[in-house]
Amino acid sequence: MFRQRLRIGSSPLALLGRIVLVLFALALVWYGAMLVLLAFKVSPHTVNQLSGYRSAYNYVAGLQPQDITTDTRLIAGLAGLAGFLVFGYLALKEIPRPHLTRSELQLIDDEQGTVEVAPRAIERAVEGAALERDDVHEAAARYAGDEISVNLSVTRARELPDILRAVHARAREQLLGHGLPALPVNVTLTGYQRTRRRELQ
Repeated sequence: MFRQRLRIGSSPLALLGRIVLVLFALALVWYGAMLVLLAFKVSPHTVNQLSGYRSAYNYVAGLQPQDITTDTRLIAGLAGLAGFLVFGYLALKEIPRPHLTRSELQLIDDEQGTVEVAPRAIERAVEGAALERDDVHEAAARYAGDEISVNLSVTRARELPDILRAVHARAREQLLGHGLPALPVNVTLTGYQRTRRRELQ
């Protein structure tokens, strides 16, 4: 039978994070290549013209304490904080967020056309069957391709076994009554309400 698949959700900002990652990787590869050139006795002057590593080193090494002013510290601190927040947020968006896919249930596919049922329609039918009982406070169904899971919140703990069996049977009847396949139905207790408040209509 058809098994439900996982889909990896991705944020549009993940592309920006990958661009930053690629640029950083290219910089590492570039300066790694410069080290290889130095190891093969290429002129340091030539390597410095290609990468500017010596010029950057001389500039940093030549800094004096009086060159680090209060404004410089403030700008460096704010730039570091901004970089931490921006790059941290982009890294967070890179984390994959898998979720279950939901596809339509195909009932008919012939030369005359196709009949498909949306997952939410199947779930609503099962939820409606469960809520027909007065001792069911809430019902949430989830169609998983080859089975349906129903989470219940009930108001009568002593009658719990009878409630679960009745909801299971009624859900199966509802599926058959709507012309849907007799899928396995898993009923799970997820909540208990001592009193039930229902609006009168």
